[in-house]
Amino acid sequence: MGQQASIPRKGAKLRVIGAGMPRTGTASFSRALEILLDGPVYHGGTQVTLGPERGVKTWLDLFSHWPAQDEATEKTNLELIRSQTDGFVAMTDNPCLVLVPELMKLYPEALVICTQRDVDSWEKSMEAVSNATTMWFLRFVLFPLPTMRYFVQFIDSMRPVWLFRYGETEPPTRKSYNRHVEWLKEIVPPERLVFINVKDGWEPLCKALDLPVPKDVLFPNINDSKAIDELAKRQVRRGLTRWAVLLAVGGASMALAVRKWM
Repeated sequence: MGQQASIPRKGAKLRVIGAGMPRTGTASFSRALEILLDGPVYHGGTQVTLGPERGVKTWLDLFSHWPAQDEATEKTNLELIRSQTDGFVAMTDNPCLVLVPELMKLYPEALVICTQRDVDSWEKSMEAVSNATTMWFLRFVLFPLPTMRYFVQFIDSMRPVWLFRYGETEPPTRKSYNRHVEWLKEIVPPERLVFINVKDGWEPLCKALDLPVPKDVLFPNINDSKAIDELAKRQVRRGLTRWAVLLAVGGASMALAVRKWM
């Protein structure tokens, strides 16, 4: 998780709706689900940056008319979501966490699991994320990169969604965190809703899924902050390198054209 996109597997059924906020151990949680459920997991943060370009474009299409105001739009939205989730055994992170009602309709037997974290450390972590994702030069630097060229647009599309759902955008505070937990308790039947902390390891998750604890397998420990920071730096370097190549090629072409007409 965080290093490469997952590939859907034909016939895989979504069994877990990961409703935890970003930076609550969603990468570790996703990897744990891959092990337990033996299938690919759609980790939003990874898929919208490293997955197929059609994926992030689908979310942009969805959020351009979300929330649905009529039955026809709701049907369209559900089909857009299904196009991205079919073939995965679980979905986690953004935008999953704001689409819980739609996902419960599509997958009525799926369990809703919300990863949690100390709210003070979560606030600090999300402030760092907001600072990194709102840098003015990102749209230009990332433009030559497939999928990543839509990253800033995706972030922009999520702002009205978070404002609608939590009453604030970035940097999100404990208001968003606490409201999210309250909202889940309001909309998800108690028997389908589970809260866990990845620091507690396999036991709570395995109990929720009624599965045995994997033997001789350590619970995944993926540092979300480090993974995101490394990804951001790598993509910026790629973008700058691509621009350097494009400008070099463009400059060479222009020089040849000038020579031709001199």
